[in-house]
Amino acid sequence: MNDLFSSIRLAGLGCALGLAGLLCSVGAGAQSNVPRQADFIVAVVNSEPITNQDVQALKQRMSPEARSAAGSNESELNRKALEQLINEKAQLQQAREAGIKIEDEAIDQAELNLAANNQVTRDALHKNLSKEGLTLKTFRDQLRDQLMLSRLREREVEGRVRISDLEVEQYLQEQIQAQGSGQPAAELNLAMILIAVPENSTEAQIKALQERAEDVARRARSGENFAQLAKTYSQAFDKGANGGEMGLRSADRYPELFVDATRNLRVGATTAAVRSGAGFHILKVIERRQGQATLMVTQTRARHILLRPTAQMSQAQTVARLNELRQSIVAGKADFAALARQISQDGSAAQGGDLGWANPGMFVPEFEQVMNRLRPGQVGEPLVSRFGVHLIEVTDRRNAPLSDQDQRTVARNALREKKLEEAFTAWVEDVRSRAYVEMREPPQ
Repeated sequence: MNDLFSSIRLAGLGCALGLAGLLCSVGAGAQSNVPRQADFIVAVVNSEPITNQDVQALKQRMSPEARSAAGSNESELNRKALEQLINEKAQLQQAREAGIKIEDEAIDQAELNLAANNQVTRDALHKNLSKEGLTLKTFRDQLRDQLMLSRLREREVEGRVRISDLEVEQYLQEQIQAQGSGQPAAELNLAMILIAVPENSTEAQIKALQERAEDVARRARSGENFAQLAKTYSQAFDKGANGGEMGLRSADRYPELFVDATRNLRVGATTAAVRSGAGFHILKVIERRQGQATLMVTQTRARHILLRPTAQMSQAQTVARLNELRQSIVAGKADFAALARQISQDGSAAQGGDLGWANPGMFVPEFEQVMNRLRPGQVGEPLVSRFGVHLIEVTDRRNAPLSDQDQRTVARNALREKKLEEAFTAWVEDVRSRAYVEMREPPQ
């Protein structure tokens, strides 16, 4: 079995929960020179400022996926970067209050890991960072902050999520009963626009937000592009990325409110605004399938080309290189498997990049999300992960039976994913709500 495949499987939900932080985004060539602009305070979190330079620096490190979701809208990129900085600042303050400390030895190890992931020595990593305008002290401070965030989140979120054997058995029994009744759980792919209602909102504020949601719902139902409306208006955790699509999953993995609201809708139809504790939701039915028998699972077979950024080829250059290869493959001028054998830096290269048949949950979320969106025969855009930059092609999909052990693994993963997502979202919102945040206007 190739090394990358094993690593992807074992890495779990780290990046999905933001636990990898800087380790997923900073490395040789990942930090670009930030254009020098007039600096000023854009926000204060409790007593600590966030400056315009902080925002611009983070923008430079944002993933291609995040930048693509915002399109060419610089104000949206600024908003996303500022929101991330506010959340991280509040969490770092909590970490310090909790007495979390990061030893120099841990930072040293993080440096070594980054250097190894980028196939350079530690000294070469330092030299490259210097060339990119990042001092060693700043770099190590960023590592320290991200390690603090990781430990805090592990303690406050991951460490508190437990899946009992009883819950697994109950989950399986529910699925088996649905299968036995001849009514296996339906599968839905819904897209969502969320107009959030902040805590302690006045009746007037709630009414105004409801009117905004109803207007967006009306526009969607009259034929406006739902995906574009999601990117413009949605205040969900992903800010409308992927047009608000939440992905094909069994109906029991959606909130009951969503299932009830879309139960009688045809594919392509959109709901009116639906109220929940979080705010007002507009839902569109993208796809609906009769659920598969519970002892079956959708497996995907994919192959990939992995290139790791180096001191000689930055992350941006690596992405550009794989974009060129993708265009050649799509145009029929190059063969994916042949290119994988020639240049891929993963253990799967000898097999033409083939990763074999994979059950849900076998890859890290960022890899799996891209893979799941692709149709058989489709080659995706380059994906940046903690391992490097990937070019992914889905070659086939099938429904396959699960062994008893695999059933329990899938059930446990599904339950853990749901609990982690709920716990992390609630925790981030709680930390943010308890922080005093003052937004500052730029100087005129």
